[in-house]
This record gives sequence, C-alpha cells and structure tokens, in this order.
Amino acid sequence: MDKLRSMEIFVAVVDQGSFTAAADSFRISPVMVGKHVKYLEQRLGTRLLTRTTRRQNLTEIGQQYVEQCRQILLQIAAAETGAEAMRATPRGKLKISAPVSFGSERIAPLMADYLTAYPDVSLELNLNDRMVDLVEEGYDAAIRIGALEDSSMVARPLRPYAMVICASPDYLARHGTPRTPGDLLDHECVDFMQWSRHMRWRLSDKEARHDGAPAESRFRSNNGQALRMAALHGFGIVMQAEILLADDIAAGTLVPILQDYVPAPRLMHLLYPRDRQPTPKLTTFIDFIMERYGPVVRPLPATLT
Repeated sequence: MDKLRSMEIFVAVVDQGSFTAAADSFRISPVMVGKHVKYLEQRLGTRLLTRTTRRQNLTEIGQQYVEQCRQILLQIAAAETGAEAMRATPRGKLKISAPVSFGSERIAPLMADYLTAYPDVSLELNLNDRMVDLVEEGYDAAIRIGALEDSSMVARPLRPYAMVICASPDYLARHGTPRTPGDLLDHECVDFMQWSRHMRWRLSDKEARHDGAPAESRFRSNNGQALRMAALHGFGIVMQAEILLADDIAAGTLVPILQDYVPAPRLMHLLYPRDRQPTPKLTTFIDFIMERYGPVVRPLPATLT
C-alpha cells in the first residue's frame, strides 16, 4: 500500500472519530480503511488504535504517531504548494553560465532589467570560458560559442559571435599599419591563452588561410579585458570579440585593421536541458535573451507585380 495514503487515512480516522466517516471522506469502504490502518500497525509492529463496538481510542504510541503523521503531511503539502507556485510564476534561483567577454559585456548589463521585471527570481551568473556540464554542475542554461557537439540539450541559435582586429592609433603611428596577415610577423600581437594552438590568429580571405602571428606572443592572457587594455596602452595588436572592443572603436581609441582577413563569425547558442514543463523562471530568461540576441529576421522583399 501507499504509506502516505495510509497515513492520511489514519489521521482522518482519528480526526473524524470512526472508520465509516473516514471511508466517506476518501470514497472507499470502511473495510479498506481498516486495511490501511492495519498496514501501518504491521509496519510499526504495534497497535495504534483500540476499538470497541461503541468507540475507538488511540494507544500511547498511536497518539505520538498521529502527531508525527500530521507534521509529515503538512510538510508534503507545503512542498507541493511551493512547487506549484514555482510552476505558476517566475521564482527561485537561476544558475547561468556564459563566456567571460559576452557575459560581462552583454549579459550582465541586462540582468538588472530582467531581475527588476521578475522580483522573485535571483541570478547566479558564472563567467567562464570552459565548457561546463549543465546537468552535473546544476546549471539552468549556458551560452556557448562555437560548433556544438551532439547533445540532448535544447540549442537556440543566437546572433553570430564576430571578431575584430585592432590597434591603438599610437601603436600604428609608431610601427605602421599591417596590410596583410604576413605583415603581422613584424608586429607585437597580444594573444588569448584560451584559444587552441591551431585556432590562434587563423586569418582568412576568399583565396586562402594565413597564420601570420608570431609563434610566441610576448604578452598572453586568458582574459580579453587584459588584452584590450594592453592594446589601448599601445603595446600591440589585439584580436578579440567585436562586442568587447566596439566602444573603443567608436571612440577612436582603437582602430580596426585587416578587416578583409578577420575570421568568420562563430556560431553562438543558448543551451538548456530538455524539459516537458520548464519552470517560468527559465522560460522567461530564455525569452529575455532570445528577444535581445536571437537571430535577426530580415523581412522578405516585396513581390513585384
């Protein structure tokens, strides 16, 4: 038998004073009520009730047990109510993973708007360029850059992740402006440590690929902001995400170069576990991100008539 169901029926017997009354409440027979009570007594190895033809009384153990049953049933009801509330409105903690540059430059600034719109949601934003395991590490969603492996996760495409190559006006005035990837051999190129060796400074055009950067850069970092600051201070040439350098380019403190050779934009996706009934906190976050960074849908040209 279902132990919790038996507890519910036992509490009803005590509260309503008879097997018959409890049977009416649960729409079962008094005999079935008796079986539920007997089931509990057999599990506990003791009597819970003493019955005569006119009345029933709780044993000492029965008095203690019925109160414990009440507490258990109340806790279950509270848990179910809380779960239903989380399914009804956005609430609870969201744990999100995002790449450092995109997360700091684009996700973090928007989170004030999201959290203001949904005051019962809290957010844990983990900025890390490694590939986290959503299920193993308990993430609700993650933003990934690059091609995806086969996965059971839902993957929603975002706008591509564009790169740009820049240097400060001061650096270019002192060292000249490279015109082709091969010219980079004569320049300082600050290097991103997270790139695998076969991907670093892989520049391309319509004709061919080039690897023009020095074999070893004199300044390397695992943080795009650190490379940005080195370029801003005139040390060398930086290749980083356009979102990271866009304000500097607009202000003229960094100048785009080698624009015909910049690597093609990389794919970017929002990933989250497949769930038949995702929680409102996750669905609202997904909608929020997709509205702002989902693919731009261009209208079809008007048909000439």
